[in-house]
Amino acid sequence: MRDLDRSPAGLSAEILAWYDVHARDMPWRTGPAARAAGTRPDPYRVWLSEVMLQQTTVAAVKDYFHRFTARWPRVEDLAAAEDANVMGEWAGLGYYARARNLLKCARVVAADHRGVFPDTYDGLLNLPGIGPYTAAAISSIAFDRPETVLDGNVERVMARLHDVHDPLPGVKPVLKDHAATLTPAERPGCYAQAVMDLGATICTPKNPACGICPWRTPCAARAAGTAPELPKKTPKKPKPTRNGIVYLARSAEGDWLLERRPDKGLLGGMLGWPGSDWNDAPAPNPPFEAEWQDLGAEVRHTFTHFHLILKVMHAGLPKSFEPPQGHERIKRHEFRPSDLPTVMRKAFDLWRGQETAK
Repeated sequence: MRDLDRSPAGLSAEILAWYDVHARDMPWRTGPAARAAGTRPDPYRVWLSEVMLQQTTVAAVKDYFHRFTARWPRVEDLAAAEDANVMGEWAGLGYYARARNLLKCARVVAADHRGVFPDTYDGLLNLPGIGPYTAAAISSIAFDRPETVLDGNVERVMARLHDVHDPLPGVKPVLKDHAATLTPAERPGCYAQAVMDLGATICTPKNPACGICPWRTPCAARAAGTAPELPKKTPKKPKPTRNGIVYLARSAEGDWLLERRPDKGLLGGMLGWPGSDWNDAPAPNPPFEAEWQDLGAEVRHTFTHFHLILKVMHAGLPKSFEPPQGHERIKRHEFRPSDLPTVMRKAFDLWRGQETAK
């Protein structure tokens, strides 16, 4: 590689040439060939994908994205959707505050912006649920603004390219400065996606494929032999473990008693099984008096900040039972386990497994 190619412009040109050949095919992406032919990305699809991809993998998001865009193809359609329907479609994807903010944002765009997303970083940052990273990603990818996009893949690539050994998260500003230096004025959206693709497919966390990397020659960490150990991270504190109890009540007709969780807080707005608080020593809190049977097995689930162990109790739901406030009696033909958040679906699967084994 010529010395000229080691300049920011040269490095950007190298990875854009690589991206034009090796770009991943993803349902929300307008690929480089389509972009060259004049097709513009749909800001709605870019925004939806970026919200879904926060702290989630591409593989996990694809099916959700297909379902959302088939059911709500425009931001106005999503804005008009029932909250419960959106939360149900989101179930299993995790981080449910994203779904609540998704609806808030869609409704602001539909009501205050006539269904058109702002095309600048500052304009996007003013929308509900859009933070600095998401605003930069949308303005870059959807509108070709030369904003600096810094996700986990880009952090890893920058740390290795410049052989940065200071640990994350404290070193983020340094890595962002490196990324900003390389962000070109021409095709910044393609460039941002190129670096993310590089991190996802070649400059991977383990066993990076340095031999086929378009930046292998200027990469300082490859030259130093330190690439596999970068980026370094400040050790995380061990996650605490909490305990809880959930109560599965089913009638003879197959109806279920479910609880709609408050909008704010963990699993906010989602349907789930009635239960206790989650703490070190949860107090029993059945939704009604009955001979509750312990299923004899536990549900284990890990959230961002703690591990959870749930005891699962089961009882018959009286035929004439009226659900207390905040609870819903879901008819057999209306009950969809897939609408439950993952931890609640695990409890249902435990019950179903024992019923099947009888």
